[in-house]
Amino acid sequence: MPGARRMILGHVVSDLSSKMNRTKKLGGDVLETPLNRCLNTFDITLLGIGHMVGAGIYVLTGTVAKDLAGPGIVLSFLLAGLTSLLAALCYAEFGTRIPKAGSAYVYTYISIGEFWAFVIGWNIILEHMIGAASVARAWSGYIDSLLGGAISNITVTHVGELHEQLLGRYPDFLAFAACIVYACLLGIGVKGSAIFNSFFTMINLAVMVFVIVMGFYYARPENWTSGGGFLPFGFSGVIAGAATCFYAFVGFDSIATSSEEAITPTVSIPLATLTSMLVVTIGYILVSAALTLMVPYWSLNVGAALPEAFGSIGLTWAKYVVSVGALCGMTTTLFGSLFSLPRCLYAMAADGLLFSFLGSVNQKTQLPLVNLAISGVSSALLALVFDLEKLVEFMSIGTLLAYTIVSASVIILRYRPPSPEEAAILAVGGTDDSSQSGAELPSPQSDIMEFLSAGKLRSSYRWMDMVVGRCEPGAAVSGAVLVFTCFSGGLCIHLHFSSQDMQEGVWWAVLLTFFFVISLAGCLLIMVAHEQNTTGLRFKVPLVPFIPALSIFFNVDLMVHLNALTWVRFIIWMAVVLDCVAYLNIFLWVRFNIRMSVGEFVLILLKHVDLPPVMDLVIRCTDVFPGMLVYFLYGIHHSKESDQVSSYSVLMTSSEAGKEKWGAMRSTSQQHLPPLEEKPAPSQAHAHKEISTEDDKPIVDEEEVTQ
Repeated sequence: MPGARRMILGHVVSDLSSKMNRTKKLGGDVLETPLNRCLNTFDITLLGIGHMVGAGIYVLTGTVAKDLAGPGIVLSFLLAGLTSLLAALCYAEFGTRIPKAGSAYVYTYISIGEFWAFVIGWNIILEHMIGAASVARAWSGYIDSLLGGAISNITVTHVGELHEQLLGRYPDFLAFAACIVYACLLGIGVKGSAIFNSFFTMINLAVMVFVIVMGFYYARPENWTSGGGFLPFGFSGVIAGAATCFYAFVGFDSIATSSEEAITPTVSIPLATLTSMLVVTIGYILVSAALTLMVPYWSLNVGAALPEAFGSIGLTWAKYVVSVGALCGMTTTLFGSLFSLPRCLYAMAADGLLFSFLGSVNQKTQLPLVNLAISGVSSALLALVFDLEKLVEFMSIGTLLAYTIVSASVIILRYRPPSPEEAAILAVGGTDDSSQSGAELPSPQSDIMEFLSAGKLRSSYRWMDMVVGRCEPGAAVSGAVLVFTCFSGGLCIHLHFSSQDMQEGVWWAVLLTFFFVISLAGCLLIMVAHEQNTTGLRFKVPLVPFIPALSIFFNVDLMVHLNALTWVRFIIWMAVVLDCVAYLNIFLWVRFNIRMSVGEFVLILLKHVDLPPVMDLVIRCTDVFPGMLVYFLYGIHHSKESDQVSSYSVLMTSSEAGKEKWGAMRSTSQQHLPPLEEKPAPSQAHAHKEISTEDDKPIVDEEEVTQ
């Protein structure tokens, strides 16, 4: 039996690897969707602005100016805006290339593979859910502060306090109601909810303009020269402030999420992305400049910087104007999270990676109403009882990881050779415009040659044949992107923990830095040495691979600077997940011949596999990693990209598959059904191939199994 077990394990692991790395194919008309394509560029631009300009502009400016950068917060917002712009450019190109809901999830699925797409999608879902709940609590807290704490006092008096570490001080019923009400408003239809969002976003922008005008009118230039000058904390304070200000720009990915509801996504998505980033960056810079010119940075009230600043110069009435802007900003931020969350669920369910009922769309409203209800209730429950401060910090890793992978995906797709379907299209001379994301296929001969030479070594770099000449087209660039990302992490960690040694010129620190820099330059050289494919793109990230590579480096650097405890939590979570992957899939082939519940599956797993004690405990406590269980027990087998014939079916296409030994629980072998019971997708049914007689032979001989 040990020999049979090794053969089964090798076969299963090989098949599992191919499933985890399969990519999504965009066949047919990618503009076809059950959702309502009714959003214009103006709607999508205000959606992105509203999602970004929230509580950050009213709270974050005071914290960064007083504790980190002083008046240098202007430079902090500028650097943070430029860093965010690098990732935004990558999202804009993907919005042109792939006008589908799902944002970073679908981009990862197409370029890297199914497993990492699920990881990114799961993190996006958690990010939006926790983000919506945290903004709802901030919105409720702001209302409570305007009322002098009346809401919190009444709640504590009549309900009591929650004396648990991860829970809030008291149940926040107002935050719960806010999530439910906004989810209901989203249910009226995408166009109506977009008008609602645009109205509140315009009010927020008007308040920002008011703050800028009044701030510069009452400006005192000596506030930038006294108390340490413009950079009282030095340039290091500006960098630290930029790392904090970066999160004020999180939210532009909601623009990409709306791709499937845009009238002209190839035009609207890149234009809305760049416009919203420009407006938000300029707005942040001018508001922070007006604030630090109005009052000295050291006198700012961190909790309410803008209202107190106006109060200190005698404009008490302006506090109420700022309060209206703050409430409108938090409203649109909450709206953006609740807008994006159900669409991410829909995109993953439509691909088969989440349960199929999550992919249903209401025919009347053309919205995923089930997802919207789940999103609203889940966020409301989180906002009701949880203290989300630690969870928000934890989910920042997921956001930065998504930005990193999207930037890497731009490079990978630029150098990936055309698929057989795309090559066949060129061979016959064209196709319908809609099958290429609304962009036309190349007609000039030069463009066709560029399309077909993508991923191949340039003629001027033939001297690199000995290094990458044997690689398949595009494979060398993909490997270089992976190495670049890993070495970027190594360099950032080294600079973070050895900065003092670098300043003192310690030889090993300098040598290690030199090694990392040379390695990164080598990876970029390998990328540049290959031909790109830019045909059919109406918007292209300039200076590829340099701009996406810079985005990767900056995002990795921000991840390195996160709190150490946050990283410990994330690493433990991922380690538990990845360590369980092999064990959870060893006997998933049983599914093709036996009907059983998840609980029965786990019992068979524990019976046939010698697991370490810690893994036995982890598998029994499956609530530790629910997301991965959803993928490995459901998504990996219901994916729309799954092959009709897998090595699992080959493994079990024998008389041995019908014996009671391989499935003691409710075996269906008496029905004499074929090994694969899954109904092929309509688009793939015609491509189903018969398994040859030679392929039907069992891998494991009956005599060996019975030993």
